[in-house]
Amino acid sequence: MSLHNKFIIVGVTGGIAAYKAAYLVRALKKQGADVQVIMTEAAKSFITELTMQALSGHPVLSETLKPQSNSGIEHIEMATKADAIIIAPATANTLARIRAGMANDLLTAIVLAATCPIYVAPAMNENMWKNPITQDNLKALQNYGFKVISPETGFQACGATGPGRMAEPEHIVDYLVRQLNYRPLAGKKVVITAGPTKEAIDPVRFISNHSSGKMGYAIADAASNLGAEVVLISGPVRIPAPTSVKLVNVISAEDMLSATESHIPHCDIFISCAAVADFRCKNISEQKIKKTGDTDSMTIELVKNPDILSTVGHLSNRPGLVVGFAAETQNVEENALKKLKSKNADMIIANNVSDKSVGFNSDNNSITIYSTTREPANYINTPKNELGYVIMNHCLSQLDNNV
Repeated sequence: MSLHNKFIIVGVTGGIAAYKAAYLVRALKKQGADVQVIMTEAAKSFITELTMQALSGHPVLSETLKPQSNSGIEHIEMATKADAIIIAPATANTLARIRAGMANDLLTAIVLAATCPIYVAPAMNENMWKNPITQDNLKALQNYGFKVISPETGFQACGATGPGRMAEPEHIVDYLVRQLNYRPLAGKKVVITAGPTKEAIDPVRFISNHSSGKMGYAIADAASNLGAEVVLISGPVRIPAPTSVKLVNVISAEDMLSATESHIPHCDIFISCAAVADFRCKNISEQKIKKTGDTDSMTIELVKNPDILSTVGHLSNRPGLVVGFAAETQNVEENALKKLKSKNADMIIANNVSDKSVGFNSDNNSITIYSTTREPANYINTPKNELGYVIMNHCLSQLDNNV
């Protein structure tokens, strides 16, 4: 896959990360893209027009109305010609102006007139990134169809360390290549559960597990990049939601089941990746349970939680493909195959969580994929973001077999 014959507008705004835009333009050109750079006036304080012109092969544009323009409405012509627009870096100010529908410079005018996919790669101080106004602006833009390439965490120019660093150019290009080319899941709806659930004991305590949500989020990201409409039903996690998915936040297993039942109609693929608590408290205390001097133990009565995978697997109008996960500490294959049958699933992805080097909270995982139509497939110590695509490609093959 490449960006050959793709016309891509790169918008550069006024932040210290503007230097990364030079690397981004060069990387896009290497992929075969025709790149037009649009710079705001503030961006020119951080990187020169001459640099961007040399890298892109086109004069840099920044004025909305130019006397030498053929028609005087260049922003309309470019907006309709572009295959994609990527704003990198996208400052907090730029995001706010776009959200407000402003068109007071060439970049925002093109964005307002565009009909192609628009991507923003935010870059700013961590406090600006965390500010609820910025987050509200991002959510609004996502609702309008913009795709947000989340910033990374690291050292910033201001001396702080935290979220807000613009995504690396090679990551942005890889993402654009996937987005603008391979979309075999276009027209398909994928519902994914991810993360842990929390089962309340009293107002301050709960039962949960070590799931970070990274695996489910990676699958959701891959499914979205492959063209699917993705609903991600997530328990409490500390990672940002993938780009272009509908995020539904839940707390308990019962919450997750309710959300799943709401979104399962017309679903083509259901993937139960969440680490759902098997049990919950029968009686949740309305007040904090106090420790007293004469009490050395506490007994909590637990009752079984609903089985979300089995519920979906046994629906009369079940999705075309039902996929579950099996986190095991022993007899991995035996337990995975039992689960495949008892849950009426089409595929079970098993991993040995007793291996502390992968799995919970790790960026890597080792899995075996069991299905009803293919031999088991092993993937050892593989990055979870790669496994997301591996799993979705297995889903595509299985879906074809089920038709």
